[in-house]
Amino acid sequence: MNKAYSENSDQEIIRKILAGETREYRALVEKYKQFVFAITVKILNNEEEAEEAAQDAFIKGFQALRDFSGKSKFTTWLYRIAFNTAISYKRKHRIEVSGLEDVTYKSGSGYDTSSGLNREDQIRFIEIGLKRLPRIDAVILTLFYLKELTLEEISKITDLKTNAIKVKLFRARKKLADELKGELSTEAVSLI
Repeated sequence: MNKAYSENSDQEIIRKILAGETREYRALVEKYKQFVFAITVKILNNEEEAEEAAQDAFIKGFQALRDFSGKSKFTTWLYRIAFNTAISYKRKHRIEVSGLEDVTYKSGSGYDTSSGLNREDQIRFIEIGLKRLPRIDAVILTLFYLKELTLEEISKITDLKTNAIKVKLFRARKKLADELKGELSTEAVSLI
């Protein structure tokens, strides 16, 4: 499904909900629950809290749907709500955040096998590397590379300026590469 079709179908669902067909919101929840949960779990580093925060984010989204102006994509708007909800939970519960814990990504079959690592190992090492990065770096890398959001969309979600996102992406890629080199060296040593 292409992004334009997806946004058009989201707009149609939103139109129906605002017209009184509130059960249609379930379609949006089903469509975006995996990624909303991924955002909340990365920030909270606790699956139970993340599930609760994700549910709250969808409730807040439903309650604020009339305020959605359509100036940004619905997904950007919803992910911003999820991000803010998780941050609120973090502050409220004073949970230590370390990044990506038990989240796995379902990527397409087009992954790079030139490294000699199988897909599961690649994912495992990336997750380890992301866990060691500051929370915001892990979120930005995930939004940019895994969700393929634009810098402007990430800016709206994180409330950072686009130039700051560029700098953070550059630095986060370097940090992740350093973490992966260190982890792969450790892994290689343990194989000897």
